[in-house]
Amino acid sequence: MKEIKLEVKTRHEVGTSVAKRLRRNGKIPAVVYGAGEKPIPLELDQKNLLSILRSGLGENVIINLNIDDEKKEKKVLIKEIQHDPVWGGILHVDFQHISMKKKIKLSIPVHLVGTAIGVDEGGILQHATRELEIECLPTDIPEKVEVEVSELNIGDAIHVRDLKLEKVVILSDPDTSVVSVVPPTVFKEEVKVVEEEVGEPEVVGEEAEKVEEAKEEKEVKAEKKEEVKGEKKEAKAEKKEEKKAPFKEGKKEEKK
Repeated sequence: MKEIKLEVKTRHEVGTSVAKRLRRNGKIPAVVYGAGEKPIPLELDQKNLLSILRSGLGENVIINLNIDDEKKEKKVLIKEIQHDPVWGGILHVDFQHISMKKKIKLSIPVHLVGTAIGVDEGGILQHATRELEIECLPTDIPEKVEVEVSELNIGDAIHVRDLKLEKVVILSDPDTSVVSVVPPTVFKEEVKVVEEEVGEPEVVGEEAEKVEEAKEEKEVKAEKKEEVKGEKKEAKAEKKEEKKAPFKEGKKEEKK
């Protein structure tokens, strides 16, 4: 694990107004705590901190904190950096004083290496876990975890339990997915179903004869029904004529 030196000064005044004044002058308020010691308010040059953060070493680099040019330095890790929610500038930094002989818990970034076979076949790479919770000695802190994804096909996944790190205990849930290749999203088009006209089912053998007989019987009944209907109509017409007959005879006599 690489180490970097950082010059800081003890901050004798605290409060919001003091912090604002420091920031206007290019300084950042900070505090160092841990190892059973009383927290010490600090101030440091913003440019020096930014050079560390932009060095590519990340926030897990061990910093040798030189307070007020003292001969004895404190080995610390950056525990937390507070940023302004609007303009994004650094507002405050917390340093954790560590012992090189005691294990510590921290998070390290997960980087993917290679191009998955499944991606070349149209799959989608999902990077689910970007940080791992680990425990180790400060001297064994890895800068990052590199996960090789080249052999992943569509449907394959790498879980936390599949990762192996030397001298490091992984605290993250072993069943958590780190990276996977999922099938591409398919949008189903609406399929219009065309209903075909279905004729009467084909009937053969005795069943066919029964069907024909039923049809003939139905036709005979229909004919009889029409005959009866016609007879009733004729009878009704005859009765109507019989009722009109006396009146017709009377009119003939009047004409004579």
